[in-house]
Amino acid sequence: MTASRRVAVVLTGALALGACSATTDTGGEQDDVLRVVTHDSFHLSDGLLADFEERTGYTVEHITPGDAGALVNQLVLTRDNPLGDVVYGIDNSFAARAVEEDVLEPYRSPDAVETAFDDALTAVDFGDVCVNVDHEWFAAEGVPEPETLADLADPAYADLLVVTNPATSSPGLAFLLATVAAFGEDGWEDYWRDLTANGVRVVEGWSDAYYVDFSGSEGAGPRPLALSYSSSPAAEVPEDGSAPRTGALLDTCFRQTEYAGVLRGARNVEGAQEFVDFLLSPDVQADIPGSMYMYPVLQGIELPAEWAAHAPASDAPHELAPEEITENRDRWVETWTEIVVG
Repeated sequence: MTASRRVAVVLTGALALGACSATTDTGGEQDDVLRVVTHDSFHLSDGLLADFEERTGYTVEHITPGDAGALVNQLVLTRDNPLGDVVYGIDNSFAARAVEEDVLEPYRSPDAVETAFDDALTAVDFGDVCVNVDHEWFAAEGVPEPETLADLADPAYADLLVVTNPATSSPGLAFLLATVAAFGEDGWEDYWRDLTANGVRVVEGWSDAYYVDFSGSEGAGPRPLALSYSSSPAAEVPEDGSAPRTGALLDTCFRQTEYAGVLRGARNVEGAQEFVDFLLSPDVQADIPGSMYMYPVLQGIELPAEWAAHAPASDAPHELAPEEITENRDRWVETWTEIVVG
């Protein structure tokens, strides 16, 4: 989200689910503790992890080093003494680095969809980071809504947009990547100069942008355009079931895909593989929208009614090759900081 994203369902710290008695992996005996390393927005509905433990006999220990970027950094730093057995939450902004740094054991779940990282990572869910719009504000002001990234730099939308810092926010990084994909190396810097001149507001995290500055959510802030997710309007559906006042500008989106994988040096390799498979089970895939506000990666999973009606994914999200992101991400963020922050 990724991690500071979409809803305030965050588990922090290390959560031990059950008694932590372990059998060391000696004489070929498998450890009965399974250490699951995730970003700090991992959450599943009550009972799903307990059912996994009961079915497998493993005791799950939950370890959360931070958001997706911090997660990969910690996996690299602890490569010789891994934090856990299995990881969930590496996204396509950092996946190529995780593969290149050799922190993962080869494993492909039988139910996995095809990705660029089939030998090491299994896609679990995806989300579209998009600018959200307050329909009611624009209707009241008699101003046509913007549609594209280019529109956001138009003086007609001066001082209306709030986004997040790509150096501190996963959605912020995704939006920066969207602009690179849309305008290319020759144009994205000028685009951000135009956005800055047009009064874009930059805050450190998603919750400040969405809940404080955005006029379309509970904060009733001053700005009717805010960086969030295409799924966010589903959280704004009124109790009477009528249409939310917000929507997503689907031409502004960057697609994030989140992966799971077995960590190299895992004590419990078999359990790690079972956990990857568990994340692709129908029950977990169906739970992901309500629990983590991402879309399930498997086809045929029924979405909640609010999602089906008000949270469409983009038909043509902006995308970049993960290898290109890994090669250029730090430079892009540094250049963005010089342009926007100074």
